Amino acid sequence: MEKFKFYCPTEIIFGKDSELSTASLIKKYNGHNVLIVYGGGSVKRSGLLDKICQQLSNDNLSYMTLGGVQPNPIVCFVNDAVKKAYQANIDFVLAIGGGSVIDTAKAIAHGLKYPQNDIWDIWTKKITLTNTTPMGSIVTLAAAGSETSDSAVLTNEQTGQKRGLSTPFNRPCFAIMNPQLTYSAPNYQKACGIADILMHTLERYFAKEQNNYLTDYIAEGLLKDVIAQAPIMINEPTNYIAHSEIMYAGSLSHNDITGLGRTKDFSVHKFGHELSAKYNATHGASLTAIWSSWARYIYQKDIQRFCHLGKILFNIDTLNKTDETIALETIKHFEDFFTSLNLPINISQLVGKTLTDEELTYLTSMCTDNNTKTIGNFSPLNYQDVYAIFKLANH
Repeated sequence: MEKFKFYCPTEIIFGKDSELSTASLIKKYNGHNVLIVYGGGSVKRSGLLDKICQQLSNDNLSYMTLGGVQPNPIVCFVNDAVKKAYQANIDFVLAIGGGSVIDTAKAIAHGLKYPQNDIWDIWTKKITLTNTTPMGSIVTLAAAGSETSDSAVLTNEQTGQKRGLSTPFNRPCFAIMNPQLTYSAPNYQKACGIADILMHTLERYFAKEQNNYLTDYIAEGLLKDVIAQAPIMINEPTNYIAHSEIMYAGSLSHNDITGLGRTKDFSVHKFGHELSAKYNATHGASLTAIWSSWARYIYQKDIQRFCHLGKILFNIDTLNKTDETIALETIKHFEDFFTSLNLPINISQLVGKTLTDEELTYLTSMCTDNNTKTIGNFSPLNYQDVYAIFKLANH
């Protein structure tokens, strides 16, 4: 086992009716004046927002609500929210939603400690984050795992950049996780969430470091469970077991436990960020649109790992087959799985067209910061590699 540090202080309250503990948890973490952040109208239509507001009122907690968070959350929304929250003396931020809402809440929480600054200065590390406002979450979509992760992602709508920030200050105080709250999400959102869960684990699984057997077993078990439960979740919208398995897998996939002792790769996320920033594509779909092209480009870096994973997850028959055949079959099985969930496996399926060379060049430049950086650790990719993968996926 390689050396590692693991820090995940988020308190998880999991199961039916877990949202009933919201007010007491906010008080536990010294919240008095709460900003409730949410996305569209689903939390209103379901009655969840009113339920939480009433609970806070009953416990003598002040609050204000802020809706309108969009997928691929943007900087201007956060900056405006920080101004409103600062004027209202907010001391706790509560997210009700999925990854985009939780990431937005994290950014607002940070911004409240630096109210005179643009939040993008924190994301680009012009300002060193040394403090934040306490925040918690009520999860309504199993996907990003932001409820327990140290990362958050924002899009700068002025520059077209989508960037992640990793810091211990991104860890929420608590995560309330009632699988029943995910029942009403559209199947496409559920499928994109499933893709994100898988990718968060695969981005850690494919790494240079070897001999982290327990970490491998955890990652492989999570992948196998999600692949098994995914079709049940999609086809049986109120199946508690399937929704609960995938919901908890979402948190585990991104709280770092599936990658302990290894360096993260996250090159596919980098590709996906540029695609979603440019074309406003759903995050999980942007990842499945590029993953198999990335995999076919780099699989020979560690062909045995692809073979092993294929045997574990898909029971691939290896008799009289070369390692190359098995590795490529593994990649194809992933593609078939994504297709079964109606997710894209190439760029044209994602954005509805084949991109021009000018568009591919733009994406490559954004991905590599104008040819000044490589991306990834498992198989570091330079400008030419990134362009080649985008081109491979462009059909």
